[in-house]
Amino acid sequence: MRVLIGVALGALLGVVGGDEPYLWGLRNDHLGQLGMLVIRLLKALAVPLILFAILDAFTRTHISAKSGGRLVTICLINVSVACAIGLFLMNVIEPGLAWRDRIEQLTAQVSGNPASGSLKSVPTASLNPLQNLGVYIPQSLIEPLAGNNVISVVLLALLFGAALRWLKDRQGESDIADIRPLEGFVSSAYQVLAKALGWVVEAVPLAVFGLVAQVVGKTGLEIFADLGGFLGVIALGLCLQGLLYYPLAAWLAGGTSPHIYLKQSADAILTGLSANSSLAAMPVTLRCLRNIGVSDSSARIAVCAGTNLNNDGITLYEAMAALFLAQALGYALGAGQQAIIVLSALMAGVGVAGIPEAGLIILPLVLSASGLPETVVAAAIPLIAPVDWILARLRSGVNVLADMLVAILLDAWEKRAPDHKKRRSRT
Repeated sequence: MRVLIGVALGALLGVVGGDEPYLWGLRNDHLGQLGMLVIRLLKALAVPLILFAILDAFTRTHISAKSGGRLVTICLINVSVACAIGLFLMNVIEPGLAWRDRIEQLTAQVSGNPASGSLKSVPTASLNPLQNLGVYIPQSLIEPLAGNNVISVVLLALLFGAALRWLKDRQGESDIADIRPLEGFVSSAYQVLAKALGWVVEAVPLAVFGLVAQVVGKTGLEIFADLGGFLGVIALGLCLQGLLYYPLAAWLAGGTSPHIYLKQSADAILTGLSANSSLAAMPVTLRCLRNIGVSDSSARIAVCAGTNLNNDGITLYEAMAALFLAQALGYALGAGQQAIIVLSALMAGVGVAGIPEAGLIILPLVLSASGLPETVVAAAIPLIAPVDWILARLRSGVNVLADMLVAILLDAWEKRAPDHKKRRSRT
């Protein structure tokens, strides 16, 4: 409720104050900058939390290669459904056709919009899997933490976690050192980071108030009428994925009713929507999964180790936005080109997830991969920038729901596995 109140008050102040000073030189832009400080702090704390959450999970439970394979399988199924929903809506409704005669008018309308110039190239954004992999192999142990490189941190955590578990399983042998002090440190560090993040989350409603006031003050509300078709069709796709497919999958395959799934996910969803980051919502997501009854090991594998594999919201958005703009610009894309768009969206989403506004930043890469000329890509991106801040939060909410679903399905799969039943019978 505090977040929703912050959104309402921020929108009202954005409309009233606009982009001009209104109180002792205070501007809505200043409020947005203050709000971003809270979000930056959330993301800064979330990355080391991933490291210690994975290490602590290895010390508490035995994580096998089978669990990793199950995680990847579940994520691939989810992202396939997301892409199918996006392609179905775009090919059946064809909403981009409504823009075909208005491209020049809309481009002129948003060309002076501050949001239009906010894009910048990201050196790590690439559609080349080998190039992406090279970026994630750190040159030092400090580099991933200093640069908030989530995938590198996950890789290091898995490596050291496996080594820690190997040593723990061989405690008592003459040449193995006592690692209990290290286990205690890892557990304590995880709890301290989780508590600190919990305190920062309390300030999220104030951050949302400032950020909404900043964006509405710059863009106004008029532009939403012209971009309503684009906003509506992509929001529909994200809602079908998050509010229809995920609850049904959690119920039919995970044994968790849609009511419980959505009710217990509410805090994490609102945090993701508010902070515009599923990564920043991670500690709340873990708490919500604990309330549902998901084991800590499954929750941490899905939410921490699998954080960059669960970005269904980004992948669905990229595919839908690319097809929408192609339709609006008069480019007919065949099945092969649409398949390239999907693969490009998947690779780019995994490659740059965690970067602020990642969905909008990597969209030029996806559009270029589909065969659209550079001049067309450059003209198309500013059209959707004014409403991307809304879609970005919807993407984050879907990504949070994806984290929740993957954890539920992984936990259910683990409990049904024969090796789990054998361990339980021995216990």
